[in-house]
Amino acid sequence: MGFSIIDGPEIETEYNNFTGLNIPLEHPSREAFDTFYLKDYSKMLLRSHTSPAQVRVMKERKPPLAVVVPGRVYRPDAVDASHSFMFHQIEGFMVDEGIKFSDLKGLLETFAKAVFGNDIKMRFRPHFFPFTEPSAEVDISCIICKGKGCSVCGRKGWLEILGSGLIHPNVFKHVGIDAKKYTGFAFGMGVERIAMLKYGINDIRLFFENDLRFLRQF
Repeated sequence: MGFSIIDGPEIETEYNNFTGLNIPLEHPSREAFDTFYLKDYSKMLLRSHTSPAQVRVMKERKPPLAVVVPGRVYRPDAVDASHSFMFHQIEGFMVDEGIKFSDLKGLLETFAKAVFGNDIKMRFRPHFFPFTEPSAEVDISCIICKGKGCSVCGRKGWLEILGSGLIHPNVFKHVGIDAKKYTGFAFGMGVERIAMLKYGINDIRLFFENDLRFLRQF
């Protein structure tokens, strides 16, 4: 679909990981118990999402931009069936004149149907992310029960797959892009979560145990 694939560093600055993305100092994600700060470099950390690359790219390049950023991210979560201190994300964003929410919706619907099948339904739920406004969580109809309600979807008929929204004007301000001229959208998803939903995998730890019996299924 014309997107460039960009790599970003896993060791990031506090500015790129938080400030440049309109995440204020008092936000809980900036606390030490939610982020791996490097002991000898108080302003450096292991990135907690792939979004810092958004700041880097928009500082270095002029719109139009269409970029996806895959990579490892780190959060000090207790490891269990659905959480890991290291996992993978894909950040995507597009910036140009006249970009609208409908462009975001069309892109994500194309993605969701390509991965989960043409018969799924998709919905947007209002949400809050500091770096987008308006923001939305994206759900698809449960691929197990077809939206009727089952144990996989918590009897709701829907599965959350990613977060998205229009890029906040404050983010454009931080990277030197004219928010009156340009608009854009961004989305982010957990790679393991998408795979777990698609293939019915019930434990994220299976991805990292290097058990060939698991890996050979794919």
